[in-house]
Amino acid sequence: MNFLPRQFIVLFLLVAPAIGYSQTSQDAQRLTGDTIPKVKYRGPRTPFFGPVPATTKRFGRAAAEWGLAQAIPFSYGKFIAHAPYSNVTGATIWRNLNPGSWSWDQDIFRTNQFGHPYQGSLYFSAFRSNGYSFWQSAPAAMAGSYFWETFGENERPSPNDFINTSFGGIVLGEMSYRLSNKIVNNRHRGFGRQMEEVAAFLANPMNGLNRLLDGKWGKVYGNPRDRDSSLVSMEADIGARRFSSITGNVKTNGKTGWFGRAKLMYGSRYKDFSTPFSNIFINVEVGRDDSSLVNNLSVYGSLAGWELQTGKDLQHVVILSANYDYLSNEAFFYGAQSVKANLYSTFEMSKKITINTNVGTGPVLLAAVPNTYNSNGRNYDYTSGFGINGGAGLNIASKFFASVDYRGGWLYTINGNKSHYFLHTVTSEVRYAFKNGLSLAAEPGYLFLRGKYDEHPDVNKRYPYLRVSTRYSMNF
Repeated sequence: MNFLPRQFIVLFLLVAPAIGYSQTSQDAQRLTGDTIPKVKYRGPRTPFFGPVPATTKRFGRAAAEWGLAQAIPFSYGKFIAHAPYSNVTGATIWRNLNPGSWSWDQDIFRTNQFGHPYQGSLYFSAFRSNGYSFWQSAPAAMAGSYFWETFGENERPSPNDFINTSFGGIVLGEMSYRLSNKIVNNRHRGFGRQMEEVAAFLANPMNGLNRLLDGKWGKVYGNPRDRDSSLVSMEADIGARRFSSITGNVKTNGKTGWFGRAKLMYGSRYKDFSTPFSNIFINVEVGRDDSSLVNNLSVYGSLAGWELQTGKDLQHVVILSANYDYLSNEAFFYGAQSVKANLYSTFEMSKKITINTNVGTGPVLLAAVPNTYNSNGRNYDYTSGFGINGGAGLNIASKFFASVDYRGGWLYTINGNKSHYFLHTVTSEVRYAFKNGLSLAAEPGYLFLRGKYDEHPDVNKRYPYLRVSTRYSMNF
């Protein structure tokens, strides 16, 4: 049934508990490529559409749902899991109210880098799905993080949790809110419509809850005039990858296993510059691994943009983006929140040859980088610094594609060992597209980590890899 691919990819994203891979030099044209088939809904439709429900701001309900996002995890930890952190007392609250009580915590990587951002997305979405704008909803994630750190657990408030929950929550919250609204078409009905509603609920539970409360769930009515008409493009890969789980040569030290990867590209970087997250890139990778099923989750969302030059054969645009990266596999793990200024260019050399380029740089607000010498009870250091990226891609007749992309970061430890890190990746891809959205792709690359320690020997690690896959692309 033709509604399934869209819902499947949302479900695929939700089961997910870097220098990320959410965007490359080739992605600009994939949104408008005429070789990608568009999936159409073929289910039953109604000939009559009721009036469009009015959109209003509901502060009381938003605040109640914001509180619900606090109460449910606290109640679970207190009464079901009997977690030590839930033993909150007046003394712990009074201590946590003191700004001098803040300290970096020892939680595991997955909790800090995925669990807290997801929790922050619920705070954000409580207001976003009740009529508030992106910028009006952002303070809800920060307030929710502070409230939880102060009243929701007996541990000292931690700056890493505040940043991860606030910034990561805003990025994941807006991404999931937009996808949730994109999934449901209010003109559809029947089983297909119900599956749309369920998938949208899983993508953003707060938005799904409010559709239930507003009586919109399953109701057939005319779509608002400003209904999101952004194009969504999906790429799904399945294939084999070989990587080195220890530093060295992938031929002698490598392991081979299956992997699956999905990339969603929402909107166009050449349109609607003033609207936050009008352009979103999401990359999810799963595979055979001894550490986790989900190996990568990267999200890129545009905040603002400026068109520099546009002509018949040339386009330049600068995009300010917010980025969330979560990478966890047997060889390597990394998590970061960053902001970047990106210059994207498209050069039409002829009717059949196009070159796409990208260059970007900006601050890495907070990054978790693995350290060889455990410190403060963690196997990773918290760092800040700046990152750069660049790439170029060649498109010949929308059949043959070749690209190379680089991402690097210079990171200085702010909690952990006295150290600083140089981290970079080089990826390349060669792809041939057949008809009906099918392609064959090969992607060699490597990740390099250099750790400079004041009190320990330096560390240099290089992790090469190779992916070979079959890809299916479609537009919605």
